[in-house]
Amino acid sequence: MATAISSSPSPTFSYNKKHYQIGVVTAVWNQHITSVLRDGAVETLNHHKTFQSISIIEATVPGAFEIPTAAQWLFDKGCDAVITLGCVIKGDTPHFDYVCESVTRGVGELSLKTNKPCIFGIITTNTEEQALERAGGKLGNKGSEAAEAALWMLFTKESIDQQ
Repeated sequence: MATAISSSPSPTFSYNKKHYQIGVVTAVWNQHITSVLRDGAVETLNHHKTFQSISIIEATVPGAFEIPTAAQWLFDKGCDAVITLGCVIKGDTPHFDYVCESVTRGVGELSLKTNKPCIFGIITTNTEEQALERAGGKLGNKGSEAAEAALWMLFTKESIDQQ
């Protein structure tokens, strides 16, 4: 079960002089939800631009299933991290299971293949209400949290590399 943003881990950032190029892939299926996730992610990255050199490259795809392919293309363009944003709501058929399994596997494999953060910001819920709670509702904005996770991972890698 998701928890409210206030009980989520709080990153401690060690800003540096490095420039980061961060990709954001957003599925347009369930756009009334994914656009809120995208806005949260971009707003969070723009906030951190005050302290860290960041450029953002965005891509949109039809649905969640297509997210890993676009994420791979963004890594090929030189992104240091990619944030993946989508929304899959369970219906009456097993389609939900196939899509969620494929996109989860694809995003995870990209992180390992590229040795770069590919952040899973894809909401997978039983109902639209649950999705809305995670897209700026009482459970926060998972897009913003995904952006924080991307930065946290980049700074963690930088810290490990310096040891």
